[in-house]
Order: sequence, then structure tokens, then C-alpha cells
Amino acid sequence: MRILFALLFVSICSSAVAQETWGDVDKNKVTMQELPPVWPGCESGTNAQELSKCFNQKLAQHIASNFKYPAAEYNANIEGRVIVDFVINEAGRVEIKSVSGGNEALQNEAKRNILEMPELKPGMLAGKPRVISYKVPFTFKTGRN
Repeated sequence: MRILFALLFVSICSSAVAQETWGDVDKNKVTMQELPPVWPGCESGTNAQELSKCFNQKLAQHIASNFKYPAAEYNANIEGRVIVDFVINEAGRVEIKSVSGGNEALQNEAKRNILEMPELKPGMLAGKPRVISYKVPFTFKTGRN
């Protein structure tokens, strides 16, 4: 009888953990919510929408405050749009996947800017760290045209 009780207890505990790990169970439908990476200062967000909004604001602030137009390109009036495709990995670190558009100097500047992002709390899905992909455009415009 004790063994049966112990097995029943373990079974109940493991199913409770499984439900918490996988998300909300509503009428036999399991829903999993992806949480974005958490930027330092955004920890107080209570849901995915708040965390995502804070992430986007912090990313925009980071890009603006770290933006440097390469001097040679600026002096030569070289403009362009660069797109940086990157991920925040399971450890919360930035990994550049690709950089396109513009010339090499503009690409290197956009890449440098993204690589200077702080280490983040990684994105999550079903309670486990998850790689989250992003694409960020950079517009280099001298304003002299």
C-alpha cells in the first residue's frame, strides 16, 4: 500500500511539473508562450508584451547611443542601408548570422554596434532558454544629398 501511495504521489508531482513547464493547459489545448530576451533594466516586465516592448526600447537606445558613422565614408558621402541578422543565444549573448547592404566599412560599423549589446537573460520557451532571431536595419545617411 505504501508503494502504491508513493507511486501515486510521484505521478501527481511529475504531472504538475510538466504542466508548469509546458505552459497553460486549457480544454486539452497546450499553449506555450515565448518570452523575449530580457535586457538589463527590463526585469520588472510581467508578461511577454511588456518584456518585448522594453527590449525594443533598450535596443533602439543602444543603437542610437553607440552609432558612429565611419569617418572616411562620411567624408566621401557614402550612404547605405545595412541589415544585421543576429540571434540572442541560449546563454544571452549576441551572435551575428549575417550582414548585408552598404559597403564593408558600413557593415563593420553596424556589426560592431550590435556586438556591443550587453549580455541578456535569454529568451525562453516552455521554461527553457531559446535562441531568438532578430534583423535590425541601419541607415547611414550623411544628409548632404
